[in-house]
Amino acid sequence: MKICKECIQPDTRPNIYFNEEGVCGACIWEEEKKKIDWKTRENELQEIADWAKNTSKNGYDCVIGVSGGKDSLKQAITARDRLDLHCLLVNWEPENITEIGKQNRENLKKLGFDMITFRPNPKIMKKLIKRDFYKYLNPVRPSEFCLIACTYIIADKFDIPLVIQGENPALTLGTSISGLGRDYNCLKMDKLPTVSAGIKEYTELEGISEKDLFFYHYDRKNLEEKKYRGIWINYFLKEWSLHDNAIFAKKYGMIEREEPFDPNSIGTYVKYSQLDSDIVQVNQMLKFIKFGFGQCMDHVCYDLRENRITKEQGIDYVKKYDGKCSELYIKKFCEYIEISIDDFWKTCNQFRGSMWNKNLDGSWHNTCSDMLK
Repeated sequence: MKICKECIQPDTRPNIYFNEEGVCGACIWEEEKKKIDWKTRENELQEIADWAKNTSKNGYDCVIGVSGGKDSLKQAITARDRLDLHCLLVNWEPENITEIGKQNRENLKKLGFDMITFRPNPKIMKKLIKRDFYKYLNPVRPSEFCLIACTYIIADKFDIPLVIQGENPALTLGTSISGLGRDYNCLKMDKLPTVSAGIKEYTELEGISEKDLFFYHYDRKNLEEKKYRGIWINYFLKEWSLHDNAIFAKKYGMIEREEPFDPNSIGTYVKYSQLDSDIVQVNQMLKFIKFGFGQCMDHVCYDLRENRITKEQGIDYVKKYDGKCSELYIKKFCEYIEISIDDFWKTCNQFRGSMWNKNLDGSWHNTCSDMLK
């Protein structure tokens, strides 16, 4: 096991890569950004936008998947006000959406956009969430299928030539994902590890057929045959980061968690991330159990790369907050999928990664933290 010598990201992240100097892919991308001719990329982005306007058949130039949070709000405003695109926003409503999530979604509508909101069959979704909790310790996996697919389905069915997504994880997380690439093409999101296996295994569940899963997959080949395009907008924008996007979004009315704010309840010091679903907070803790790091580590690594905190501050944040989750969120999740708290923790312990050692008193020790000095 090793950590990046620049940002402390561990090599337990799936598909992460390091160079010979021990620097992770995300830090390599951060250095590459300093050498990019951003004016050329800005011109390239405008050329794509002009192509979309000239290709559009029904009035909409692009489709953007949104939650109303920091990244999707910036995508929408940039597409409309900077690129002069007529946008159709597509929102997938998560199970147990929070009040903040609802308010941010309504705020985005009020900024002057057309929006379609999807809510896939909640009985089917609940069954899949419970199944993937037990099989993968990943209850948000079914949601990711829908979150990804809905935007492309609308582009296909409504004949909208351009799909705009936020950031390419192959760049910002430093992952080497086969087929995804490090360019701007986001049509290949079905190559993401979480969803690349497809929906066939879901159809093997009793009472679920492929007809029930229409919004869980998209036809990439059909989009490519139509010569439609999809872009990761962070590839073209110098001013793209979690922190900067949050500042931008708050100017346009996005709300974040209110004070008093307890970082232990969500496992991070950041108030503007993962706002629309409490299940995500539980899932971040489950990520910590499987891989030895959670969303606090993610946020610390972002901030270290952009010199907003010192390494000492970052290590302190990780040791204090990473992997924490309010018992209230865990209780609500267990009630939602109708399992006991004991069964929840029993299942969690079956998925603990190799970085965990069990102490004599029955508690668990994460050896990843021993490397943070």
